[in-house]
Amino acid sequence: MSTALKILVIRRDNIGDLVCTTPVFTALRQRFPTAQICALVNSYNAPVLAHHPDVDRVFVYTKLKHRAPGQSRLRLLWQRLRMHQDLKKIAFDYVLLPNDQSRLLRFALGLRAKHVIALGHSTFQHQSLTMLPAIHEGSEHEAQAVFRLLEPLCIHGLPPHGLVIADPIDAAKAQAALDAKGGVGPVIALHISARKPSQRWSSERFAALMRELHARHGFRFILLWAPGSESNPHHPGDDEKAQTILQAASDLPVLPYPTHTLPELIGALSICDRVICSDGGTMHLAAGLGKPIVCLFGKSDAWRWHPWGVPYKLLQAGSKDVKDITVDEVINAFEQLASPIQHH
Repeated sequence: MSTALKILVIRRDNIGDLVCTTPVFTALRQRFPTAQICALVNSYNAPVLAHHPDVDRVFVYTKLKHRAPGQSRLRLLWQRLRMHQDLKKIAFDYVLLPNDQSRLLRFALGLRAKHVIALGHSTFQHQSLTMLPAIHEGSEHEAQAVFRLLEPLCIHGLPPHGLVIADPIDAAKAQAALDAKGGVGPVIALHISARKPSQRWSSERFAALMRELHARHGFRFILLWAPGSESNPHHPGDDEKAQTILQAASDLPVLPYPTHTLPELIGALSICDRVICSDGGTMHLAAGLGKPIVCLFGKSDAWRWHPWGVPYKLLQAGSKDVKDITVDEVINAFEQLASPIQHH
């Protein structure tokens, strides 16, 4: 098989999905060192790949639901059409598609690649299309499922760890803020925001957790959250929750660090030693950065979405609501991270 392949990976959904796809780029580069490896992503998750060493080019489009105030819907659609034409001109050998959503499948086939490989159950037939079985619920991690897209390219086995690289400017900015705060000792990142209600731990427990970890081990903390008011109907934030935590922990070495952009969040996570957070995009970013993690799971499939490739301890109550996870349980899990555990 020629090493001058042109390969496109389409991953246009959430942050965690894209992080779980980064092992694909690593494996492709190892197998085909001279290949042109491209990615098609959306403006929301694109920073995940901003500094990935194995991706030659990232094509980015803006979903209509993500358009900024005043951004023309017609202009976005025109830009998407232009991008489709640019992609078609490349004449890819392979287009890899982690799902078989009909509209996305038609888009991929419209690129006129020699081979389109997709995961799913679609009965659509095309001479260039290879359809592989969808994810095996309860027995397969998302990273493993996506990695199966590489089987027709003779790449098998367990995926390597994910890879996310912080922008040096954003990492330096976070480090400067931490240095200005002062203090010594390991730094723990606590991310307090979560999209799903079942993933939201209370401000009282976050404060109690910090107080106990500091008393036992002298840790410093970076408190991370999505900025904004919880009353904002379009982009609710956690400013009020953060202030409650900071007031309760006013005597502790805590750096408040709201992250307005995804690169800011990646930069802050990159300078920490360990991370405590709920299941979600932040958890997967931390895994991609190689951080040991204590993760709190609500109504999520823990088998499919646990951190990939790093030491972690996962807590999930029988109720599938993080409010039923105690501070003591999190502390015990955190302290167990110091012991050897199984790595994927």
